[in-house]
Amino acid sequence: MGCLATKTGENLVQVCDLTVTYVPERGMPVRALEGANFEVKPAEVIGILGESGSGKSTLAQALLRVLPPLARYERGGIRWCGSDLLAKSDSELRKIRGAEIALIPQDPALSLNPVMRVGVQISEVLRAHMNMTRSERFRRVEELLREVGFDDPGQIGSAYPHQLSGGQRQRVVIAQAIACVPSLVIADEPTSKLDAPLQAEIMALMADIRLRHGVAFLVISHDPTVFAGFADRMLVMYAGRIIEQGNAREIFQRPLHPYTQALVDLGKEFAEKFDGRPRSKTFLPVISGDPPDLGCATAGCSFEPRCSERMQICTSSFPPDLIHQPSRHVSCFKYGN
Repeated sequence: MGCLATKTGENLVQVCDLTVTYVPERGMPVRALEGANFEVKPAEVIGILGESGSGKSTLAQALLRVLPPLARYERGGIRWCGSDLLAKSDSELRKIRGAEIALIPQDPALSLNPVMRVGVQISEVLRAHMNMTRSERFRRVEELLREVGFDDPGQIGSAYPHQLSGGQRQRVVIAQAIACVPSLVIADEPTSKLDAPLQAEIMALMADIRLRHGVAFLVISHDPTVFAGFADRMLVMYAGRIIEQGNAREIFQRPLHPYTQALVDLGKEFAEKFDGRPRSKTFLPVISGDPPDLGCATAGCSFEPRCSERMQICTSSFPPDLIHQPSRHVSCFKYGN
């Protein structure tokens, strides 16, 4: 279905100064997202990279308007195909979710209904958004299951989720996501539950879907190697902020922020040491130190306690967003203030 932006060449998504705070009934508010700025163009792949707790999933949920009740949009905006997404009613959002913006969830075992056959679950997406007869829907389900790599769509469609392997369930939720040919698919850690060979298969499948349908992807991961050869641009998040963004190839070849450098180095080290299969008596590589407590406000750079290149100014001020090159943004005092 998609939106008019795919025809006009405009941005699909324009996020401006988006700030989200979680306000619990007890305890201090937590600023989970702070001043996010970026855009997604038609058929573009954006990788969102960061450790757990960096704000990646909050950003994705904010775009889908599925934040939990304790979340507050403090400021900023989200433009979807030129219209204000934050101003849309629940009924308008229901027409967008699944049809124009779709989600590939992190854990299909939890997102799929255990008592419904997977073919019926895919069909329900079509029933919600498309004017199709029952037989048309199930023909489309078979087409989708073939498209995501199944040679026996009838057998897979009649199976329950527990009868499928992890890789098969992942392909099923991808079929759900692309059922209505949306303009944007948000993939939340789509390979985190899979071994290395299956990870490569799923990333290749998403790349093929992008080429075939012109679908844009927003892919969330803590593993930078997931984006290699797939993402056009990358956003690197830490403590709720986008601290670096730019061309994916350039970020891999020359990371600017010390945190990005650490993540890229860890990704390479993990790939070299383990080839996707950790061995006994070998420690996983990590970044020293702990992520900050987002409930405690700090005056300086949030990465400063873990940074080997920290300076005195890093303890008292947060670095602004600097345009280091026309295609590169970074928040670090190494590049000016």
